[in-house]
Amino acid sequence: MTAAVIDGKAFAAEVRSRVAAGVAGLVAKGITPGLAVVLVGEDPASQVYVRSKGKMTVEVGMNSFEHKLDASVSQDELLALIAQLNADPAVHGILVQLPLPGHLEEAAVINAIDPAKDVDGFHISNVGLLATGQKSMVPCTPLGCLMLLRDRLGDLSGLNAVVVGRSNIVGKPMAQLLLGDSCTVTIAHSRTKDLKEVCKRADILVAAVGRPEMITGDYVKPGATVIDVGINRIERDGKQKLVGDVDYASAAEVAGAITPVPGGVGPMTIACLLANTLTACCRANGLPEPEGLTA
Repeated sequence: MTAAVIDGKAFAAEVRSRVAAGVAGLVAKGITPGLAVVLVGEDPASQVYVRSKGKMTVEVGMNSFEHKLDASVSQDELLALIAQLNADPAVHGILVQLPLPGHLEEAAVINAIDPAKDVDGFHISNVGLLATGQKSMVPCTPLGCLMLLRDRLGDLSGLNAVVVGRSNIVGKPMAQLLLGDSCTVTIAHSRTKDLKEVCKRADILVAAVGRPEMITGDYVKPGATVIDVGINRIERDGKQKLVGDVDYASAAEVAGAITPVPGGVGPMTIACLLANTLTACCRANGLPEPEGLTA
């Protein structure tokens, strides 16, 4: 068996196109969604990511507000900026780029964001709303994974899903979303006994452990759908290479469908950030939410 490739790059382009259409409809009503991104420090990877977010925000017709702060900024100064953005009616989404410098308290910063503008879905209120099946802002990467799964499989009801990884950013919210679509969900992790056997029972296998190529073909049930969330830089044959948490070559021989790295889940994250900003703007203005762009 050779797995079908789930093209996240193409699907993300489709999502951005739908977002752009939704934004155009709001602009016609005199409303322009706005996304504010806060970058603290000079981390090169974060700088590249923020530039990409800003570019795509403008491309779909939204306003982009970038705030770049020195790495030495105080907690109080950062919280004052967030309070200013919370109060700004032109800003519908606020994202603070993580990680933050060590002297700043990430949890306090995240929870200072207005939950209605928390387009990352990390605020404790949104975490609680998602866990209890209520309307919330949903973390972008798990939302992107869910969209890819629905597009590939249609109705997910009754399928066995295994999420390998228990982070607050991906593993836990991914499990909540799959439960919301009536999957039977197992969260596995580094201390799971017989991890291979647990994974082999999965119709849907989501790998989000941050360990390069840990999930090999013998972890995969024949015909399963494999979603690889991992992005790891490794050196191979003297060259830097980007790989996932799944050993693609061996898993693709067993799976029914699989996301590649790069070009799978990664592009969906920014597309869903834009979708969340559109959703937040619609909610703020009492307008219907965009179809197919939420959980």
